[in-house]
Amino acid sequence: MSERIDFHQAAPAGMKALSGVYGYLSQTDLPLTLLELLFLRISQINGCAYCIDMHTKALNKAGIGWDKIVLTSVWHESGTLFSEKEKAALQWAECLTLIAQHGAPEASYTALREHFSDKAIVDLNIAIGLMNTYNRMAISLKKLPASANAS
Repeated sequence: MSERIDFHQAAPAGMKALSGVYGYLSQTDLPLTLLELLFLRISQINGCAYCIDMHTKALNKAGIGWDKIVLTSVWHESGTLFSEKEKAALQWAECLTLIAQHGAPEASYTALREHFSDKAIVDLNIAIGLMNTYNRMAISLKKLPASANAS
């Protein structure tokens, strides 16, 4: 498989704008490890090898153990490995990523409200939207994961 288009080269201003959104998120009160868990889970749902590779490595570099990283795709079956706050955010990320299938159920929103302020919920929505955008860029334009290029 070869890359269709290098999106950074083809549209540097657009990619810089997306990077600016990530920069905004890094300045919020949302923990980087929570954002990375969400980014990983969204990428797993969308099947984005490039982003799964990137966010797995970022989580490990941030000190998250392999057990938690590997079990992110089945967080709801992982006992107490994930905090209630993480579970609420992961559930919300799944809902918004698959919004055409089930909408944004009240129960998921209620769980989110128990752990996050209005601003944090908006920031979570921005993060979820951003990762879904990045996934669509990488998947449609066949961006290879860094690990695939390491051999």
